[in-house]
Amino acid sequence: MPWGLRRCQQSGDLHFITFSCYRRQPLLATPQARRVFEQTLERVRRWYGLFVTGYVVMPEHVHLLVSEPERSSLAVALQMLKQISARKLLPTLQRSSTGTTQKPARFWQTRYYDFNVDTRKKRIEKLRYMHRNPVRRGLVTRPEDWEWSSFRHHATGEEGAVEIESPWTARQRERMGMPLSAKIQPEPTLSPKTGDKGGAPQPGSGPTLSAHTA
Repeated sequence: MPWGLRRCQQSGDLHFITFSCYRRQPLLATPQARRVFEQTLERVRRWYGLFVTGYVVMPEHVHLLVSEPERSSLAVALQMLKQISARKLLPTLQRSSTGTTQKPARFWQTRYYDFNVDTRKKRIEKLRYMHRNPVRRGLVTRPEDWEWSSFRHHATGEEGAVEIESPWTARQRERMGMPLSAKIQPEPTLSPKTGDKGGAPQPGSGPTLSAHTA
């Protein structure tokens, strides 16, 4: 369990999730890598009926504010997210000749941090923390200048790569006569032999986890 904390899942709360690239290397330093992660997050959101309230993709770590999924457990959904994104991104690092990375054996650190968010005050606090992270790091001067976060959606309703749960989204669903619950797509399975370096999605009745912790 990371940092000595006990994870309280299946509680109905939102979860503030943090996980890092292997040995805190900036493996998400390129816009292309961050975009691939966003696309994978959206796929996992659809597969598991996961509600994403906010996120930010930083060069060496990721913050998510998410619900517990309608299908399976949060731990399984996060493991799928990490395995599929690693399968897509790790080969691009291994082909790199820039010398900025040392061909890491893994893409992600094994564990993740999970903080239960059970009040509106905490939800707002975590969203502000995520959205201001790129500014604090000196990557941009304003939160809206960092493309790889949910800030623009919360500020203006702009649709991005990941569907965000917000009043903007609720109003759009109401106008379109859509159900308020997340749409769930057929669930993939994981290869038990490839860990963070594999796990290609295949149609199946449920995920088979690798030996690695999410």
